[in-house]
Amino acid sequence: MKIKSSLLLHLFTALALSLVINFSYLLVPIITDQGVNESSKVSENKEHTTGVLHLSSDMHGYIVCGCELRDSTYVTAWQVRTMKLQDGDTLKFTARPPIGVPSEVVGVHPRLEHVVKRNGEEFDLDMIYDRPSRTVEFIWQIVYYALLSFILISIFVMGKREGESMTARYIRMVILAMLVTGVAIYFAPVMAFKDGVMRIVFFFDGPRHDNLYLVVLTKSLFMLVVSALYSYIYSLMRQREKMVVENERLKTENLATRYNMLVGQINPHFFFNSLNSLSMLVREQDNKRALEYIDQLSYTFRYIIQNGQSGVTTLKEELAFAEAYAYLFKIRYEDKLFFDIDIDEKYMGWTLPALSLQPLIGNAVKHNTITSKNPLHVTLRVVDGVLEIENKKSQKLDIEPSTGIGIQNLRSRWQIVSGRDIEVIDEAERFLVRLPLEKEHK
Repeated sequence: MKIKSSLLLHLFTALALSLVINFSYLLVPIITDQGVNESSKVSENKEHTTGVLHLSSDMHGYIVCGCELRDSTYVTAWQVRTMKLQDGDTLKFTARPPIGVPSEVVGVHPRLEHVVKRNGEEFDLDMIYDRPSRTVEFIWQIVYYALLSFILISIFVMGKREGESMTARYIRMVILAMLVTGVAIYFAPVMAFKDGVMRIVFFFDGPRHDNLYLVVLTKSLFMLVVSALYSYIYSLMRQREKMVVENERLKTENLATRYNMLVGQINPHFFFNSLNSLSMLVREQDNKRALEYIDQLSYTFRYIIQNGQSGVTTLKEELAFAEAYAYLFKIRYEDKLFFDIDIDEKYMGWTLPALSLQPLIGNAVKHNTITSKNPLHVTLRVVDGVLEIENKKSQKLDIEPSTGIGIQNLRSRWQIVSGRDIEVIDEAERFLVRLPLEKEHK
């Protein structure tokens, strides 16, 4: 799909460049200087002169307007052939002074510019020649130079060969592009007389006068230079796009690595605590509770393995895990630890990073006194799409040092997965953590 899009972009660009060069008014002075009279409008404020054409043996001649030759206007052999003029024709015309020669120089004749009438009749080259229409000529020019531009762009954007240096690649592209441009000049379509008929021919098979060569050379070199500039800009954009994609890939890999490291910090800590509780049941020889404990421990570890890599889970699944995890503590504290869950069913499909409740439950148990007279209540509720976990603080006499790793771990995972932050409220009498949930996508 990306290759097709690039080809379409190159094709549209080549067509646009061809339209620009063929519509360019910079070429108008050059084209009109070829003597193509039929494409020009005779200016009404220019003086018209009438005279009789006298041709020499080599088919050039003079239009004599008075009795003396010095009053005549020079007509080139090319103009005679092009306009099919004959000796003795009476012409009404406009003239122009010779290019580069001051008008005060004696003996220099003006040159024929436009023929208005011949032998009393309106003069129009389109009536003389059965030439191709302007539309056909224009389509030829557009298609040819668009094709040239597309080939040049394809050369400049083609990839590097295996084992080829960048310098060698640039040299290869430049040489190939110049060869293609040279061939394009040789085969350029032009409007010219061939065997007395006006037709579209290849440049090598047409009249190679200076003006026509300059037009073809200008168009071809314009295509070469602008195609090279476009290709350079296109290559820079592709490199930038590749860098953005690569940066996103590295960023994703980095986030995944960081997340896996953070999840890995949970597993060993949780595992060792669970083994201690299981050891206690085994020492008490309470086989039934030990088997139940193993079942719940198995469920919690299966949840960690299955969801630890996925990043997010639903609130319903996280609460099921929290209940299994809380059971492991209830075995240890019996009727001294309670979990009060008050969550509307509509929030059960909302999502949050997996294993968010485990460190909060663990911290509540770790940092508070839990006795028959002073049981610990952990409340879970959802307020306006935010999951709140709260417990009253009852600090132990023998305070365990807090490293803050659990909360920092949770905050880091939350930012990695959801791009949002959690809110921790640590007051004298209560500890509250607010976790913003992601709305369920239906």
